[in-house]
Amino acid sequence: MNRPETDDNPVMIGTPPRTRRQALVKSVWIVIWFGYLAGPVGSLAEGGMSPAREVLGWSGLLTFVGVYFVLVFRHMAHRPMPSGAIRAAVVLIAALAVLLASTLGPNWLVLFTFVCVAVAVTQPFRTSRWAIPALTATLVLVGTRYPDVRIYLFAYALPCLLSGFAMVGVQHLIRTTQELRAARQEVARLAANDERLRLARDLHDLLGHSLSLITLKSELAGRMLPDRPDDAARQVADIERVSRQALVDVREAVTGYRRPRITVELAGVRAALRTAGITAAVDPALDDEHRSLAADEESALAWALREAVTNVVRHSGARRCELLLTEEWEADERRYLCLAVIDDGIGPPRGGGHDGNGLTGLRERLALADGRLETGPAPRGHGFALRAYVPLAAPAPSPPAAETRRSHRPHARPADPAHPLS
Repeated sequence: MNRPETDDNPVMIGTPPRTRRQALVKSVWIVIWFGYLAGPVGSLAEGGMSPAREVLGWSGLLTFVGVYFVLVFRHMAHRPMPSGAIRAAVVLIAALAVLLASTLGPNWLVLFTFVCVAVAVTQPFRTSRWAIPALTATLVLVGTRYPDVRIYLFAYALPCLLSGFAMVGVQHLIRTTQELRAARQEVARLAANDERLRLARDLHDLLGHSLSLITLKSELAGRMLPDRPDDAARQVADIERVSRQALVDVREAVTGYRRPRITVELAGVRAALRTAGITAAVDPALDDEHRSLAADEESALAWALREAVTNVVRHSGARRCELLLTEEWEADERRYLCLAVIDDGIGPPRGGGHDGNGLTGLRERLALADGRLETGPAPRGHGFALRAYVPLAAPAPSPPAAETRRSHRPHARPADPAHPLS
């Protein structure tokens, strides 16, 4: 990219526009170069031409601008056209440049610069590497017909040549950027596959022996049951012991997968936003540890953070995303922790009401933690806002000073019950 990924990228190099605003920005970056057409437009506006020349000038200029804009914009917007149509359009504007420059005067020589840019943008390098010098040579050949510009003809030829090859370099940069994005997505996919394989290996190592032992003892108990019921009962007791231990092992192994933490998710969120070219404004409170936040509530908020930012990256078309974490008191005197994810993208869908699978699952997860999810338009009028609420535990009252002095040993801390496996 031309800028670091942490900065705004108004051109969105190498990515198609996803909103009307982005399409408008790309259009502006094309139209701004039409300022170089001041010479041809000025010569037409001054008058002094025959009616036939004026008709030729205006119709030719409008046709040239229209075809050039469609060619470049469709390429920037990743809207492919048939290769034959593209070549025909390039030949058309090249012919118009030769006709208008040789007929209406030296001011029209600037059209060759636009033709070189169009060739560089739409044609492969094996074509543009000889077409750009050929167009520059054609410009010089046409320009020699005008004695007044022969001395400074290089002022037309040099920008034509350099603009064409500069755009060749820009196209190479765009292709490299696209390949880099694809490589990052592939790395993320491979990392997810590795994580799934690791989980599969862990579960196999934990359950393989236990399930095999349970199977063998079940078969043995079945054979013992008619003649030796006491021995069969002992085998069933062993089966129960092994199965309980296997369940404990699975719970301990899966705990790390089931309980994401906010600080861990925040690192991934920052990387995802940076990769997507979205500026992240992160509340410093997200980096702090909230001691009054229980494990289940933190897990629900971490899932909310992951799901919200995933939607921002995939669907919003935003340029900025704000992450906030605040404590709020509700009317029932309960204290809640609110995670807000606000973007400046396209906002909620019109005629909304359907959240989609991701947000529906998130609502259910927050409900299990006695929390709730709120979605809607961003406060500033455009964009989308997601707010996830989870309750905070009431702060434990401090013991009286006298009781503290009488206490000579720490109280035993009750063990946390095992989390149910789902």
